Amino acid sequence: MIGALLAAPATKVLPLRAGRAPIIEAEGRLALGWRSPAASDADCLVAFLGEGVADGIATDYVAVVEEGQAPEDDPAWRTLRQVGVELDDLDAGAFACALALANWHAAHGFCSRCGHETAAATAGWTRRCPKDGSEHFPRTDPAVIMAVIDAQDRILLARGAGFTAAGMSVLAGFVEPGETLAAAVAREVREEVGLQVSEVTYLGDQPWPFPTSLMIGFLARTQGSELTLIDGEIEAARWFSREELLSATASGELAISGRLSIARRLIEHWFGGPIDAPERVVRVR
Repeated sequence: MIGALLAAPATKVLPLRAGRAPIIEAEGRLALGWRSPAASDADCLVAFLGEGVADGIATDYVAVVEEGQAPEDDPAWRTLRQVGVELDDLDAGAFACALALANWHAAHGFCSRCGHETAAATAGWTRRCPKDGSEHFPRTDPAVIMAVIDAQDRILLARGAGFTAAGMSVLAGFVEPGETLAAAVAREVREEVGLQVSEVTYLGDQPWPFPTSLMIGFLARTQGSELTLIDGEIEAARWFSREELLSATASGELAISGRLSIARRLIEHWFGGPIDAPERVVRVR
């Protein structure tokens, strides 16, 4: 299948280099720099992204993971974090899918059963072990992310390891084996800040290919407000009223998650609408 796709001039190719994709400006907005297949693509990891219609023509879309680094200061090659919120749905979804697959392939080059080197198969959607014949499929790690609200209708924001000095966001953590999603919310809040929560309500979800997560968003309420930072992952945590959050973001004392992240949508759901805050880096890794 991959050979046929790369032989078709109508195929649209998204190159990736170290997690970056080419970006162009088209009609006043940012877009992915899709290109036609090149002879060198056959030597790279190639993954089929899907079918669509471009300019009235049935089109196949593939990602090609090229070797080498894209210059970090080159605006022609940007990360999903940098441009995701400015891309249309097709481009943002394609970038996220391509990045998640590339990250999975990079981390799963050997068979988990026998240790033999595996090879990409099924148009980039599996890896196959030539020694024992086993197939390995892309993994997605479920993680809960939650806006914790107290009895005074304040939101809890915290600074984790790896955040910038002013950066704060809502709490999050991975789901453990045997847990329900609501149980994961309650455990993470208890472990990170020592609070008991109730009324855990699902609000939405978001694929998050950093590297291969699915973020599942919740609102969780607590009657307590005394914080105890227990597991060492949280450097600081604080309750904010709406007025305090606006004041802190306006002064630069606080930097909240950017609009690409579901964390921002959870904060704005509690706030009651969009928050006019500058787009700043909250995490440094």
